[in-house]
Amino acid sequence: MDSVLLDAPEGILARLGWDPRLDERARVVALARELVAAHENADATTVRVDGETPAQSGHHVQLEATVAGKPVPLTIKAVSFRTATVAAVADAAVPIGLDIRDLTPDEVTLREMRRHSHLIDGGSDHVLLNHWTRVQAVLAADGRGLRVHPEQVRLDAPLNKGWVSDRRVFYRLKDLSRDAWVITLAYGGFPGH
Repeated sequence: MDSVLLDAPEGILARLGWDPRLDERARVVALARELVAAHENADATTVRVDGETPAQSGHHVQLEATVAGKPVPLTIKAVSFRTATVAAVADAAVPIGLDIRDLTPDEVTLREMRRHSHLIDGGSDHVLLNHWTRVQAVLAADGRGLRVHPEQVRLDAPLNKGWVSDRRVFYRLKDLSRDAWVITLAYGGFPGH
């Protein structure tokens, strides 16, 4: 699989990978293994990434890593779109969320974005797409899944910060876009900052 390191904030590692021959799970595990190995300065062959089955219905599988058989306390997140996957790792205390979209969304996707967006009509598809990836990244960082609607996400004007209207938690937003992919990382504060 081809992959590239993305320009993530300090303390977070992120990679974009693509390979039409691999299924999503294989791409997620391969990227997460690379990132955990880099984060822990370990040989990738000693890293194992597995999914913990969610305790409640409607929750996503949580990725967990071990290095040489010992658990590593990291947040590992990944998201895919078609044949591309982006993954990120950070300290376990740092909430992160990701979203990835194609630069040229189809009409059905654009309608869905417009229906749930707070943007005033008349914006370009590119503006809408950048807005939408940030909304989705905040939802992913929030972690409550379908219980929170996209309309509940608020973004500041420069699109550098986002939050869910019913919580007092703010996420910083980082554009990690690369080539034909619009990628957004939402992340909470690091302990002690």
